[in-house]
Amino acid sequence: MKQFIKSKQLKIVLMILIIIAGIVMIAVKGFNFDLKYQDTQRVELYLQTEFNIADIKQITNEVFGNQKVMIQKVEVFEDSVSITTTSISDEQKNNLITKINEKYGTELTAEDTQVQHIAHTRGRDIIKPYIIPFAIAILITLIYLGIRYYKLNTVKVVSKTIGIMLLSQVLLFSIIAITRIPIGRLTIPIVILVYLFTLFGMTSRFENNLEKKKSEESKEKKGKK
Repeated sequence: MKQFIKSKQLKIVLMILIIIAGIVMIAVKGFNFDLKYQDTQRVELYLQTEFNIADIKQITNEVFGNQKVMIQKVEVFEDSVSITTTSISDEQKNNLITKINEKYGTELTAEDTQVQHIAHTRGRDIIKPYIIPFAIAILITLIYLGIRYYKLNTVKVVSKTIGIMLLSQVLLFSIIAITRIPIGRLTIPIVILVYLFTLFGMTSRFENNLEKKKSEESKEKKGKK
């Protein structure tokens, strides 16, 4: 029993430390957003021919070094390339155009190539499309749990479920902040996965408690007889 209490206390302390560390990291550095959602610069180059992304990647590695780079084919015939990175200096732009011209025999010039500034995407704009569907799913879940486990006290079941769900998501984003995992297209699926695992864990616990409750009621009835 003492070991169980110590283990539980250790888990609580560990969760508190993770949450505090996450809050500190968010306050100091914020979240690490994927390049797609960061403040970036972009150039679009018309190559007039089909090209291989791997070849462009090799060129951008030489030009931009360790900078994060996103390469996309554009236009209907995929004969233009869009290159997005954190920043593009005049020297990098000139080197990029020179290497592209050498590789594909194009006659691109630095003067005719414009560097576009792309503003960052706010975190709330990323999650905005998912708020209403997620809220509806949670509401339906809470109603179901409240009805299903009414013998365990509906208010306690619902409040405990809300508390655990909030805690699991806070822990998730604290870990994301600490480990600097980029916020991107995989973030929402991870949030949903954590939600499902939490729901499964809560349901299993409620089922066990309900079975115990029914067993106790059955024993009481037999005792009265």
